[in-house]
Amino acid sequence: MTAHRRGRRTLVAIALVIAVLVGVNLADRFGPPHAGLVIGPLVAAALLVVARRAGLSWDDLGLARRSWRRGAAYAAVAVTLVAGGYAVGAALPETRPAFLDARYHLPPASALVTALLVIPLSTVLLEEVAFRGVLLGLVRHHRGTAWATGVSSSLFGLWHILPSLRLNKANHAVSALVGAGGGARFLVVAAVVAFTAVAGLVFCELRRRSGSLIAAAGLHWATNALGVVAATLVWTLRVA
Repeated sequence: MTAHRRGRRTLVAIALVIAVLVGVNLADRFGPPHAGLVIGPLVAAALLVVARRAGLSWDDLGLARRSWRRGAAYAAVAVTLVAGGYAVGAALPETRPAFLDARYHLPPASALVTALLVIPLSTVLLEEVAFRGVLLGLVRHHRGTAWATGVSSSLFGLWHILPSLRLNKANHAVSALVGAGGGARFLVVAAVVAFTAVAGLVFCELRRRSGSLIAAAGLHWATNALGVVAATLVWTLRVA
């Protein structure tokens, strides 16, 4: 196969992945609750098929068996650091209000289900496979690592536009900081997109250094799932 045909095949695969992700984002926002538990794993598997058909190896995707141990070690360190950071943040009166997110005002059992089942299957699995696995691998083959990191992280930021639309109403600290109204909503959305794009850069770098998608997935899971647990604990102690 010529270089031109390989490049065209890669671009088609990238466009297909982006189109699928747009559809998933809309389905997650407007579809039935927890549809991501089914959609996430199915779409992740489908994207891996697309990537393999486009010529990527398991190493390109960060899933080669030889990278598992190193990725798990990086992930363990990341989880430990995030857990410690959340523990300090929840303990300090100055930062504790940031955990008062109405979305996570949950019974402890529900919080554990969210952290151990919903987030890994509907969020982390799909997003890591899509952004740090498939998209990163495809763009890196086409334009190199710097382009791949930038494109993957930018799209990861844009991916969070719809989920951020109600954040200023759900989180007490955010509401107090920016208020309500269209202008406040725009500020929240812009801040979330910027923050998650930067987070995407961190995830990509962790993926690059470890050679494994497991490392980025570990940090991603810890950031989301342990945040839910910390928020639930803060709500529980506040009510008590």
